[in-house]
Amino acid sequence: MPSPVQSINPSPSETDARSTREPGRRMRSHLLDIAVELFKSRGLSGVSVAEIAQAADAFPSQVTYYFRTKEALFVEAACREILYTGEQAERAAAKATTLPLYTRALAESVVASPGLALFIEALTLARRRQDLAPLIERTFERLHSEGDRAYGAIRDLRNWPHDDDPALRARRFWALALGSVLRGAATGVDPEASARDMLELLDSDMAQQAPTSGARPPLQMVKAAPKDKHARSRTRSS
Repeated sequence: MPSPVQSINPSPSETDARSTREPGRRMRSHLLDIAVELFKSRGLSGVSVAEIAQAADAFPSQVTYYFRTKEALFVEAACREILYTGEQAERAAAKATTLPLYTRALAESVVASPGLALFIEALTLARRRQDLAPLIERTFERLHSEGDRAYGAIRDLRNWPHDDDPALRARRFWALALGSVLRGAATGVDPEASARDMLELLDSDMAQQAPTSGARPPLQMVKAAPKDKHARSRTRSS
């Protein structure tokens, strides 16, 4: 019978396995960091595996080893980016003191983020590549559950009325965000107009509290925060 100390300490083989896995995790995360920036600026078709590898100071074989194909890498990068976008939006909205202002802050942050457009392209790609659909589905589940949790916590903190379902609200928010941005991209509508369109569709939140002047404050589009590799690497899509 091993002693308690022996049972909790890793064996040499376990230590070796961990030391082997850790560099692999770091390289995989690094490739995602590099790829997402290239994809955001040039799209899926404008970036090659060789260019991703060169920018990451890696070999093309490492890209295919970790992700199999460029399309699989693109979808995973887009899924991680939309989760990061949602995290940013929750932080931007956390200071809101009313439900309409909370909704406005969420919409402005999400619509202004290039991560949402990237995710929309990933949705289109997954429609043709059903092997990538499970990752998309898991990402939606994370988006909805995190939105549910964040809104529920703020609602309780601010003592807002408990007359809606946070889970349903989160699903509706992301469905409208995707639809508004997709429509805007297809018709040339700017992000500010897309955000306004989205807010008008989000039930009656904006009508529940109008400013004392009787006019709504102008939209203030939220710029993307400076790149935070540590925060981004903590946001996992799987």
